[in-house]
Amino acid sequence: SWVNQHPDRFVALTSVALQFPELAAEQLEYAVNELGARGASVGGTVLGESNAIPKYDPFWAKAEELGVPVFMHPTNSEQVLREGGLPAIGNQGNIIGNPLETTVFLSNMIFEGVFDRFPALKVCGAHGAGYLASYFGRTEVACARANANCQNQRRPSAYLRDNILADSMVFSTEALRHLVAEMGVSQVVYGSDQPFLWPDTMDLIVGANFLNESDKEAILGGNLRRLLRIEG
Repeated sequence: SWVNQHPDRFVALTSVALQFPELAAEQLEYAVNELGARGASVGGTVLGESNAIPKYDPFWAKAEELGVPVFMHPTNSEQVLREGGLPAIGNQGNIIGNPLETTVFLSNMIFEGVFDRFPALKVCGAHGAGYLASYFGRTEVACARANANCQNQRRPSAYLRDNILADSMVFSTEALRHLVAEMGVSQVVYGSDQPFLWPDTMDLIVGANFLNESDKEAILGGNLRRLLRIEG
């Protein structure tokens, strides 16, 4: 209703019952085709189970078929770490747990071969895609090591510059520069995390001397307009 009242300002993502993959696929199709949703939002796991295993392929297949992105937002690593594993001081479940969960999710999507089974799939990881791009060298060589059991058919960097996107919630000029260097301008989109009390990143992008004007326009809106099929 809110989106319909303000079509010039908002588009919506849907939330699906991913614990039931076939139902989730039906929910996504209904949301996109009947309600006008432009994609879906999921968590980092399905009640602690990796959502990159083949069990969840019906959902990923439907997202690819419909040509809509999936946005992943974490839940403080509650299903990734043992209870109480991150100290309460400094809100480390959020500060460390959220980007950690996103990193694990995206790594699973790569190593479980989801992007090989669905090569047109686009997935955006919240908070700068977690820690993935920050220390990507280890990910890039992981599958060459003994007993890695990777299912991916391409080097991890191929997915980082194609299937995976990240929002701009990294808070510093150097972090943004590194994110763009690892992923490419086309894979970074503006994020705000409003209404929560986090620094806004719009000025960070506008003032970035390593981006030209077209790069800034792409990150601030162009990439999302294309991804979410926003006209005008």
